[in-house]
Amino acid sequence: MSAAKAAPDPRQNHLLAALPESDYGRIAPRLEFVSLPLGEVLYESGARMRHVYFPTTAIVSLLYVMENGSSAEIAVVGNDGLVGIALFMGGETTSSRAVVQSQGGCYRLKAAILQEEFNRYGPTMHLLLLYTLALITQMTQTAVCNRHHSLDQQLCRWLLLSLDRLHSSELTMTQELMANMLGVRREGVTEAAGKLQAAGLIRYSRGRIKVLDRPGLEARVCECYDVVRRESARLLPK
Repeated sequence: MSAAKAAPDPRQNHLLAALPESDYGRIAPRLEFVSLPLGEVLYESGARMRHVYFPTTAIVSLLYVMENGSSAEIAVVGNDGLVGIALFMGGETTSSRAVVQSQGGCYRLKAAILQEEFNRYGPTMHLLLLYTLALITQMTQTAVCNRHHSLDQQLCRWLLLSLDRLHSSELTMTQELMANMLGVRREGVTEAAGKLQAAGLIRYSRGRIKVLDRPGLEARVCECYDVVRRESARLLPK
C-alpha cells in the first residue's frame, strides 16, 4: 500500500461523512490515505490488526479460509463502511481474511485511536455498532444465499453489492479472485458469467466485468440482495 499524492475527501466514506463535526474533527488529522491495489491482503485470519480501514473508492472482500486453502466470501465492504470491526468489538484478531476486491483509495486509522474514540460512548460508538449490525445481516444473508440459491443468482447479488459501493459500472476482477470469493472452481465462474453475458446483462472479458443492464440484474437476483440493501438503508445514514 502506498500513500497517494492527491488524496480524495475522507467523507467519500459514508461512515466518516455521518460523524458529527466534533467527532470527525478529532480523528480527521490522524487519518492516513493509502492506495489499495487489486488482491492486496489487508489482514490474515488470526493476525493482530493494527489499523481499521475506511474505503472511499476501493472495495474489500472478507473471506473465510479453510484449512485446505479454499475460501468463500462472507461480506463485502466499500464506501459504506469499514474493515476491522474486531478492533472495537473486544478483539484484536478475526477469523476472516480481508482482500482488496476492487482497487482504489482508502483511509486507515490506527487501532488505538479508534478504540479511544469508541470508548467515549458517544455518536461514534453508536454509528459503529449500527454498521456492525448491518454487516452481520450481510454475512447472515450471504450464508443463506450460498446454501439455497444458484451460482448465477449469487453472482448477480455480488455484482449489485459491488456496484452499490462504486462510482462505476465496471469492475476489474481476476477469475481466480472471483472463484475464491464465490467459493467455486474457475469453471463455475466462467459458466455463471457466461449465462449473464448471454442474457445481455454484463460483458465479461479478460478480468473486466462491465454491467450493461442493472435493472436486468435486479430482476434476476435472489431476495438476498434486497434484504441486505434494505437493512443497510434502515440502519445507516446516507
